[in-house]
Amino acid sequence: MVRISTGVKGLDKMLHGGLIPGRAYLVKGGPGAGKTTLAMHFLVGGAQNGEKGLYITFEEPVSTLKEDMSNFGFDLNHPNIKLVDATPVGEKKTIFAEVLYEEFATSFEKLTRAVSEELKAEKYSRIVIDPITMLKLTIVDELEYRRTFMAFLKEISKHNATVILTSELEASDIEEYLVSGVIELKTIEERGKTLRGVKIIKFRGSTFDEEIRPYRITSKGIEVYHKDVLFHGV
Repeated sequence: MVRISTGVKGLDKMLHGGLIPGRAYLVKGGPGAGKTTLAMHFLVGGAQNGEKGLYITFEEPVSTLKEDMSNFGFDLNHPNIKLVDATPVGEKKTIFAEVLYEEFATSFEKLTRAVSEELKAEKYSRIVIDPITMLKLTIVDELEYRRTFMAFLKEISKHNATVILTSELEASDIEEYLVSGVIELKTIEERGKTLRGVKIIKFRGSTFDEEIRPYRITSKGIEVYHKDVLFHGV
């Protein structure tokens, strides 16, 4: 089976070769866990391999994102990467130029239409939406959220792009059920030290490493130690 790299070698090992292309995956974890950094590994790795990537940010302005990610050596000015600022204060100069944030954020349909039109105009093989949390918080009704989220995944799947969604919410049952895979970045405080562990909760269509493996956020981004085990309480 064909696989594509997450951009993190140790995580690819845990996934027994990488992600299955053309599917949607959820990366969940608390603030500072490294969700955006992991997503950037995925996006930049693809760009360096000749693939085009689309990144939509709902939380961190593009200018701040570029500055922060440059500290890890990520070049977000790469010609194969398109960044879309959909934050409340973002400059709407890209695919959301005609859409007010307040209207857009309350409807997955607007997200679906905007992204779909962009995918028709340009062939992207990798998409990141960071974080999906911002949209979920605006849709109170669970059934409505499930319906719109399913419609979004169905529409994006038509374009054969591999999608990474990030979420800070611990309760993400709907997303976890509907996506093809879930990667959780855990942060544990132990005796005054911060322990970080990555766990693959779900990965349809493949076997995977079920252990919690330690990882670090370094000057080069995320490093996953796929041969080590995170011992909690030792």
